[in-house]
Amino acid sequence: MTQTEGQAEGRTEAGTQGPRTREARKDGALRRLDRDIDVWVATASADGVPTLVPLTFWWDGEAVWLSTRPDNPTGANLRRSGIVRLCFGTTRDVVHVEGAVRAYTPEELPSGVGDGFAAKDGWDPRKEPQRYDFYRVAPQAMRVWGTVAELGSRLLMRDGAWLV
Repeated sequence: MTQTEGQAEGRTEAGTQGPRTREARKDGALRRLDRDIDVWVATASADGVPTLVPLTFWWDGEAVWLSTRPDNPTGANLRRSGIVRLCFGTTRDVVHVEGAVRAYTPEELPSGVGDGFAAKDGWDPRKEPQRYDFYRVAPQAMRVWGTVAELGSRLLMRDGAWLV
């Protein structure tokens, strides 16, 4: 089956037919957070200039950890605004997170975070010649959907608490 055929039949990337339950979407989102390597990170400058970049991430079971240079637009925006939008998955299996951000220098990093981040895919920002900071993203809202039939019930987290 081609991707187009699957889309025409209403299948999500996971291969399911029709709308998934909210519980199934939560389980799928948690698997994606655990297994995916990269995430799209959307921020904005103080004057509203948007930035969208892919970054490697690590999910610690409660928060998403990012790392990037503090002097690039994404790092500066994360530190200044304290908010971010993250998008995992594909257009047929979306996990959209709105989160509160706390920035850490490598020296401020909580115990175990750097090692956990490095173990995810083998890249350790602490070993780069230029400084990379870390950013803890605490999910505040999470929307998960795969098809139009799931849009009406896509909100699975509000104010940092699961609704399912």
